[in-house]
Amino acid sequence: MPNVPDFAALLSGAQRTAVHLEIRDSYAVGDEAQEIDWFARTGEIELDPEASWWPEWLGLVRKTVGRGVVMRRARIVSEPVTDYIRWEHAVAPMNLAAGELIRWLPRSQTSDIALPGNDFWLIDGRLVLFHFFTGYGDWANPGFAFSEDPATVQLASSAFEAVWQRGIPHEAYSV
Repeated sequence: MPNVPDFAALLSGAQRTAVHLEIRDSYAVGDEAQEIDWFARTGEIELDPEASWWPEWLGLVRKTVGRGVVMRRARIVSEPVTDYIRWEHAVAPMNLAAGELIRWLPRSQTSDIALPGNDFWLIDGRLVLFHFFTGYGDWANPGFAFSEDPATVQLASSAFEAVWQRGIPHEAYSV
């Protein structure tokens, strides 16, 4: 992740909550490219938590959740979903097993929700990390910005909570 801060350090500072809102239908970040390409061609996935870049991420999730931090991820998706979203849905059981909670919300149900224009992580309802991507879905330069501005934090918090409230739990959402 070029131009993205040390995420492990960010999560290690979380005391209560770490929530993530994803609003894109497709990403093209390098560390996922081979797996997504394979999935798009074959429909097969690798659910080995020790494969590829998963051990680092899942270990970080387990460690964070183990400290009592609630980690929630909400994804806004267009339907029918893209191959990328189908892949995310297929590999989500690894995130869930590590302790993340995941919900999905069809984009058609978000028209009356004020949403920030970018994906973000909100830590303890006080710090927002926005992620910036190119039109092709790779990391932009710069790839992130932090904000502790109360109005920005409130927008991110209310957007996430509205999406979460309407969202469909992973187990009940079909792609």
